[in-house]
Amino acid sequence: MDTMLTALYDGNCVVCRSTCGAMRALDWRKRIKFVDLHESGAGRERYPELSREQLMREIHVLDGDGKVYAGFKATRRMLREAPLGKPLWLLLLLPGMDALGARVYRFIARRRYRINALLGKDLPDCADDSCGMLR
Repeated sequence: MDTMLTALYDGNCVVCRSTCGAMRALDWRKRIKFVDLHESGAGRERYPELSREQLMREIHVLDGDGKVYAGFKATRRMLREAPLGKPLWLLLLLPGMDALGARVYRFIARRRYRINALLGKDLPDCADDSCGMLR
């Protein structure tokens, strides 16, 4: 069965890896392929239209038609594809959820490396804050 979605995520991020793990559990049909943007040949090499800054800012999901979803909308798109994620996907379609979901997503995404540090996780590619995620 062909993969319908490709999710490009920050593999150095505990929050991101946990989210991908939860999505894998919900995706028993295996319709989502998860690609760590830090792996060789992953992010910008395979998807040159996406800048490193874009990829580091939020998760990006590409569908089979080449449409790109980012951040909250990417997460919601994955839930739509995962059979066990459909109830949450439906909840996230309620009026006002676009604005609220995007705001909560951005709040967490901007602070994810601080969350890593709170959990005692090393930041191999960001010890000098070259990623800009520790500010």
